[in-house]
Amino acid sequence: MENNATDSLKISSTAFDHEGVIPSKYTCEGEDVNPPLQIEKIPAGAKTLAIIAEDPDAPKGTFDHWVVWNIAPTNLIGCDTVPGVCGKNGSGNTGYYGPCPPSGFHRYYFHIYALDTELDLDSEADKAALQQAMQGHVLAEGVIMGRYQKHGL
Repeated sequence: MENNATDSLKISSTAFDHEGVIPSKYTCEGEDVNPPLQIEKIPAGAKTLAIIAEDPDAPKGTFDHWVVWNIAPTNLIGCDTVPGVCGKNGSGNTGYYGPCPPSGFHRYYFHIYALDTELDLDSEADKAALQQAMQGHVLAEGVIMGRYQKHGL
């Protein structure tokens, strides 16, 4: 029997409001560190958290900026201190790849998942592998979206 996500996580950030502008610090024009994320309403049975950050407005289709899993189920994920396993982002590297749109404003979705298990994936895994591994294990999920446009454009 497959688990269906029935609960919603409440996601916020001290860096930007939902649908607000992401500060340069968290982009290719700044320190390129992940923004702090506050997670509320984590279900009691959650063993780990996972994050997928993506840009659906990228010219060649959705670009994965951050893929990370096996994060302890804590309420706060700080800047560049994520205690989890980072997988491959859209550039083929591991870790956070900050917003860096080629033109105009792009939307960046930070999807957070509360899972009932620790995932057995290595750091070569990408978003598709993470999504497959999470199937049937998602207890709750939430999202926060920020927007960014390079200052030079």
